[in-house]
Amino acid sequence: MGVIERRIALLLALFLGLLALAGARTAYLGAIRAPSLQRVAASQQVRVIDVPAPRGTITDRHGIELAVSEPADDVTANPRLIRDPVAVARRVAPLLGQDAGAVARKLGDRRRGFVYLARGMPSTRAGVIGALRIEGIDRTPTSRRVYPQGWRASQLLGFVGVDGNGLAGLEYSLDGDLRGHDGKRRLVDDALGQPISLRDEQAMRPGESVRLTIDAAIQDRAEKVLAEVGQRFSPRGAMALVMDPRTGTVLALANWPQVDANNAGASPDYARQDRAVTAAYEPGSTFKPFTVAGALEAGLVTPQTSFDLAPQIQVADRTIGEAHDRSAETLTTAQILAQSSNVGAVTIGLRLGAQRFDSWVRRFGFGRPTGVDVPGEGTGIVPTLGRYSGSSMGNLPIGQGLAVTPLQMASAYAAIANGGILRSPHVIARIGRRARRAPPGHRIISAATAASLRGMLEGVLAPGGTASEVSIPGYRLAGKTGTANKPDPATGGYSDTRYVASFVGFAPVRSPRLLVAIMVDEPQSEIYGGVVAAPAFQQIMSFALPYLRIPPDDPGAGQPPTG
Repeated sequence: MGVIERRIALLLALFLGLLALAGARTAYLGAIRAPSLQRVAASQQVRVIDVPAPRGTITDRHGIELAVSEPADDVTANPRLIRDPVAVARRVAPLLGQDAGAVARKLGDRRRGFVYLARGMPSTRAGVIGALRIEGIDRTPTSRRVYPQGWRASQLLGFVGVDGNGLAGLEYSLDGDLRGHDGKRRLVDDALGQPISLRDEQAMRPGESVRLTIDAAIQDRAEKVLAEVGQRFSPRGAMALVMDPRTGTVLALANWPQVDANNAGASPDYARQDRAVTAAYEPGSTFKPFTVAGALEAGLVTPQTSFDLAPQIQVADRTIGEAHDRSAETLTTAQILAQSSNVGAVTIGLRLGAQRFDSWVRRFGFGRPTGVDVPGEGTGIVPTLGRYSGSSMGNLPIGQGLAVTPLQMASAYAAIANGGILRSPHVIARIGRRARRAPPGHRIISAATAASLRGMLEGVLAPGGTASEVSIPGYRLAGKTGTANKPDPATGGYSDTRYVASFVGFAPVRSPRLLVAIMVDEPQSEIYGGVVAAPAFQQIMSFALPYLRIPPDDPGAGQPPTG
């Protein structure tokens, strides 16, 4: 055999050997290592990604958006893949709106394989970062909560956390309906990282939309009026509630100081509270109609019953006088309410007696939640009959020694306005396709007693009443002022400098369709409900009555005298 033939045989043998080795390697990889290699390939080429469910929209009664979700991205980084943290930080920090040094410190921490650079960044902004194609920086689709109306109804709506969960207000209480359910999507990439297969493994279900009974226009007006109250009287806080007394439908629920719902964390805790629902305060004279209501129902008084009243009245060790000094005089029940006589209200309360008085307080719903569909409702504080002292009937009939919430007061006055039916207020009209029915009410006073009270409360805004300067042309108004000293924890008595000014009223008197409650906490320069709160009631009513196309009940009502 020649040299050439030997070389060809050697090459053939080498080729056959390599072929056998390749076959053995292939058999080894295909049979023995196949399961582990498949797992590695799957980890590199198959991804299961979350598909975030958009949070449901919250709208007012007309569909105006109050809370919406928009596409966003979480911008993340793997510091172990960042070669030059300082250089990368200089490029991305301006786009993140963050300090470059702080970003560099995050990117330089190679002990960590994952860090957040931004949460919930608008997708358009995050897309600019993605376009830089920096190794180690990635984006994860999510959504961000946006409140298009900014300040409007922010305490009622509440807010969500960075993970998209409701943390306060309706966002919290309706979180299960609004959040929806995230989906899962299986994505297969080729060797070059390009997607070649996409399949939904778990369908995403968006959150359900929520429609409120709130009217954005009335809400806006109420908040502007409270802002004016805040500017003029510099109170610690204030609230306004607008309701349809026939159904308990809440049309506006406003708080001051205002809070920007898109940046709620920048406001103090006090401002973020929905004080119309949670705050408990001593109501003062706005409580007197309920004392009178019990006496009317018991047949102990009529609107025309006369009382000879001294300037003061003694109840056990307590001496009760009037807000303004006066001599002895005779007043009817109606005049006692119109002029807000403390001595007269206590006299009627004593005639009613502690046991019956306590029963009437609770019948009007004080001391328990109203049942409103808003989280965090307070119960107020009403002493039990067994805890009455000898002087209790000297302060309870005039709204001292107990605490109520603004919502409780509005609901109780609504019962007077609607003919004697106490109803739970409500702010949710619809969740998804499910309409919410107005809660049923129950009768607490007769229609005749309610009518008598409406007539007497109209006198509060008539000449000689404590809110006589409040009027709206064409409409007959009814309501009650309140000016209450706040308890002083330091002395155990009442403060001489801190007050709550309030007003609750409704219109038109003949057939009330709108109720407005105002509470102003610690106003400065002026303290009386007729000066601080009643004008706010007038401003809101003056807008809402024509806006809702509620016809005047008396063309001559509210007109200044002529001649």
